[in-house]
Amino acid sequence: MQDWAQEMATFVKSIDNRHLLEIGMEGFYGDSMPDKKQFNPGYQVGTDFISSNRIKEIDFATIHAYPDLWLPGQGDDAQLAFVQRWISSHWTDAQTTIGKPLVLAEFGKSKKDPEYSLSARDSYLNTIYSNIYNDAKNGGTFAGGIVWQIMADGMESYYDGYEIVLSQNPSTAGLISAQSQKMTALARCLDHYKIELAFTCSQVKINNIGNHVLHHIIEIDTYNTMKVE
Repeated sequence: MQDWAQEMATFVKSIDNRHLLEIGMEGFYGDSMPDKKQFNPGYQVGTDFISSNRIKEIDFATIHAYPDLWLPGQGDDAQLAFVQRWISSHWTDAQTTIGKPLVLAEFGKSKKDPEYSLSARDSYLNTIYSNIYNDAKNGGTFAGGIVWQIMADGMESYYDGYEIVLSQNPSTAGLISAQSQKMTALARCLDHYKIELAFTCSQVKINNIGNHVLHHIIEIDTYNTMKVE
């Protein structure tokens, strides 16, 4: 799998290096860091989150989260606790080991789950969104999350249990919209902070140069004064 990912990443970038490229796998840990396998949902599928996303041509890391599929028979609380550990571990690895942004590229709650209800799904989405926002706000590399999956009216043949039809679920649509606005505002705030920081650093550099020049002017003036005297 690793060889295939490297081959495909190299090939895609060779014909298009202007678009961002990601692996699109679930995020299961593999043999590159065996101690991390404890965060897998009790099994693995031959992929390796760390080594795959360290491929040079891969621009950002991705994970999925389907606790209702991965942990069948466990309640909402246990599944949510797993997802929070899953997200936290991958967020840390994206920052410290991989050095790339992280996107939760697929997550949702299936209507096929025995414990499903609209309010339970909204609560789950809201919790995940809060985790993403807080991690991003704290200066990490979390770039966002994408629900699986938003459908338009009339697409019933594509339903898989995770479908979200915004016109039919205004409460869920409101959550998604609010998260989008919060992440957009945060991105603008962080960009503004970076500009301010760069400006501040430039000012410090200029001031230091100015002080250095002023110091030498004083030295020259003192020398000339001494010479005249």
